[in-house]
Amino acid sequence: MAKKEELDEETLAFIQWCIEVEGFLVAGGATVQEAQDHIEEQVEWFMDQFYDSLTPEEAAKEALA
Repeated sequence: MAKKEELDEETLAFIQWCIEVEGFLVAGGATVQEAQDHIEEQVEWFMDQFYDSLTPEEAAKEALA
């Protein structure tokens, strides 16, 4: 059986932030699947936005621009 991996607080914060970004992407017209795919494909860009302290809404607006 696989050992359960624990995530650090920073990783958990980034995941929560991405979930919020997903909501704003969907509100901007993307489907849930499109939003998830885009975040996965552009994870490094989103990580940069997270570390630059953009809000989830600001990051979603940038992604939709």
